Amino acid sequence: MAEQTQAPLRTGGEQGYLRIATEEAFAPPEMIEMYKKILAGPDVDPGFYSLMGFYIGSEAPRPRFIFERLQDLGDLRLADMDERGIDRQVIGITAPGTQILPAEEGHALSVLANDQLAEACRKHPDRFTGMAACAPHAPEKAAKEIERAVTKLGMRAVVINSHVHGEYLDNPKFGPVLEAAEAVGVPIYLHPQTPPRNMIEPMLEAGLDGAIFGFGVETGMHALRMITAGVFDRYPKLQVIIGHMGEALPYWMYRLDFMHQAGLRAGRYAFMKPLKKEKVSNYLKENFHITNSGMAWEPAIKFAQQVIGEDRVLYAMDFPYQCPPEEVRALDAMDMPIETKRKFFQTNAERLFKL
Repeated sequence: MAEQTQAPLRTGGEQGYLRIATEEAFAPPEMIEMYKKILAGPDVDPGFYSLMGFYIGSEAPRPRFIFERLQDLGDLRLADMDERGIDRQVIGITAPGTQILPAEEGHALSVLANDQLAEACRKHPDRFTGMAACAPHAPEKAAKEIERAVTKLGMRAVVINSHVHGEYLDNPKFGPVLEAAEAVGVPIYLHPQTPPRNMIEPMLEAGLDGAIFGFGVETGMHALRMITAGVFDRYPKLQVIIGHMGEALPYWMYRLDFMHQAGLRAGRYAFMKPLKKEKVSNYLKENFHITNSGMAWEPAIKFAQQVIGEDRVLYAMDFPYQCPPEEVRALDAMDMPIETKRKFFQTNAERLFKL
């Protein structure tokens, strides 16, 4: 019996919605050269070596595809989008972005990256939307660069690749960055990177440090630190996006609420204070949006829609790291009302990124 060929995926919304992918990565070629110098130097951060040492150095087909596509903001990327039926990408600098560099070098890279990405968005305004890079470890300069990138370059979000040399956004030193994002009205995409030195060793020993597990553990913890430290009480309008089905946090919400309240009642940690919205889950429902990047799994998507709200769950592909066309077909085929599916693929992104 002859094997049936699948119909090609198409852009244009003939399925009842546009497909807007909201966690898609790029790397300026100049950044790759910086990374090669770091990898050739002494005492390389083990997470950086595991991540970028692999993608830059491996000759296997998948990392070669990724390495090539990361550096392209033109014909290759557009052809891949067309092949997968992706109408628009929301693009940000890949992990660890500026954050592996010293503060001044990181800031200079953020300016370069934003200029490059803005130019690509001007050339392809119907296909590309940019997320601003910044160097959080130069907080005052980062705040000014966020303002420039949004008001002058048209960026619609800020991407921060999780920890900054082992420090997290609940640290008051990063206040100017959070204040700037809130002031210009754009969300922060809290994207993973490999765990810091003091967290990564047991994961490295088992090959679990990257996207398979370590990314989610580290970034989920980062988001929780922001909540329990009262970041969203200080910046109540701030919106944060986390990918990979919420880095598992939706599935922990009951226990997070229970144990956070129990710890407060017992006075277990002197530094942990009551929150204005009381429950951890209230912040997840009101200050966070979740994408399914790398998680083309209908049950998980439906669960997040149920407990976080279908207006706060968005589609993402995770290009070029994970982008098989069959995942797009699987999500098109979800047993879901067309109105809900349109929110997931299109209108939630249009609202959040002001498209």
